[in-house]
Amino acid sequence: MRKMDGGRFAKLTLLKASKTTFLGSPIEASVEAFENLFPGRDYEITFDCPEFTSLCPVTGQPDFGEITVRYIPDRLCVESKSLKLFIFSFRNFNTFHEEAANIILDKIDAACSPRWIEVTGRFHPRGGIAINVKCEKTKKGFKKK
Repeated sequence: MRKMDGGRFAKLTLLKASKTTFLGSPIEASVEAFENLFPGRDYEITFDCPEFTSLCPVTGQPDFGEITVRYIPDRLCVESKSLKLFIFSFRNFNTFHEEAANIILDKIDAACSPRWIEVTGRFHPRGGIAINVKCEKTKKGFKKK
């Protein structure tokens, strides 16, 4: 098993922290990344986040859903603890479902610039309507197979 060393994992401050800090906003929260050991290979990583919560920006009522992040890394991979804390930061954040999915995509894209990324939000019904949102981004010049 590899040890966390000063080089490859030096920027993983959240994973190495002895105390976990929960931020109240995804704007304040960060997503961290580490070096991809297989940058010459296209492979897909999936994160399932079945306990997503946020607040309706109009009523303040809680919204519940599931977020799935699928991506093909380039030079960097998303560190899962930082993603968990980032997703958790939506808990007391007022946002529409469409906005939440796009904020998640943009934050991950900024952290690791994947070749391809897709974020899907499946939100539980409120008022008799369930909302599903899918957004994606492809790095210029990359063709997903």
